[in-house]
Amino acid sequence: MHIDIEIDTDVCIGAGQCALTAPEVFTQDDDGYSTLLPGQEDGGGSPLVREAARACPVSAITVSERVG
Repeated sequence: MHIDIEIDTDVCIGAGQCALTAPEVFTQDDDGYSTLLPGQEDGGGSPLVREAARACPVSAITVSERVG
């Protein structure tokens, strides 16, 4: 099973909780908004991806499972 991570850039306020929680997956762009590190679109197997999504104060991160 794989996961997909989506960041709603219209909702993100740049709080940085995702980058603090899962720094191997998330970072902040030049404007301070959340973005995925290159190659981490599937979370790279990090167990902290879901916790990072929960930590987002505006629920801008969606983590969904996909089969295959």
